[in-house]
Amino acid sequence: MADGPNGTEAASLATAAGTGRSFDDGTVPPGQAGVTLLDLLDLEELDQDLYRTTAVFDEPYSLFGGQVAAQALLAAGRTVPPDRLPHSMHGYYLSRGNASRPAIFRVERDRDGRSFSARRVVAIQSGQVIFNMSCSFHRPQTGLDRQAGPLPAAGAPATLPRMQLPRLFDVECRRPAQPYPDADWETRFWARATVPLTEDPLLHASVLTYLSDVSGGLAAWHDGRSRSGASLDHAVWFHRPARLDDWVLMNVTPLSAAGGRGLYNGTIHSGDGRLVATIAQECLFRDAG
Repeated sequence: MADGPNGTEAASLATAAGTGRSFDDGTVPPGQAGVTLLDLLDLEELDQDLYRTTAVFDEPYSLFGGQVAAQALLAAGRTVPPDRLPHSMHGYYLSRGNASRPAIFRVERDRDGRSFSARRVVAIQSGQVIFNMSCSFHRPQTGLDRQAGPLPAAGAPATLPRMQLPRLFDVECRRPAQPYPDADWETRFWARATVPLTEDPLLHASVLTYLSDVSGGLAAWHDGRSRSGASLDHAVWFHRPARLDDWVLMNVTPLSAAGGRGLYNGTIHSGDGRLVATIAQECLFRDAG
């Protein structure tokens, strides 16, 4: 199963990354030298509806779930009319991926209607499906624009200390006061891409997906005995377009832990307070022993 910081390597990542604060000196986390965020999102078209990643690198962990989800969304988006933007994605992590090997993405065109396009994507490595995704794209329409609640209290990014969450390429982060100060890693933070991004809204949605998997809300419930493990599934709803080369605030909250699984949800807001996405993820949640 694909692992982010809330995966089975969470303890070693937290130690190596100092819960997101050990790279303040600008050093590059292991495996990231020579690869950029744009490299990760550069897909080679092998045939119609068939794509392959071009960037590989060595790291001691399983393939980061946010990376394969972002690449799958990008592959699906290349098969829909350019005026249709992603509005939801639901993905399942099925097997561990390997960052040192290319992944192949096969897109199935389920339906193209007057306003919506539905796609399914499978990600394959070494002949094995490691991830699958259902996603939908919508032609934006005018209508009521309303959201419940303001931006969570997080201060202005420019006034906050820098932090580095592990496994992110070319993403700058700032750490506000934490709603769960004793959690193993941050559950609220500002982030933005530090490489130039084009105007393509699909690219920005893919970068948002990449970011959305990096923090686990269940970290607030680690008690020394039980902790979150590998990600099982991940969902993102895209409400409003956002530029990911500008600041966005990610905030995640635990909801449930039962039956060896845990669920959290979260929000991503733009710097001006617009709710741009809602996320939800289920993970293993088991006794550490």
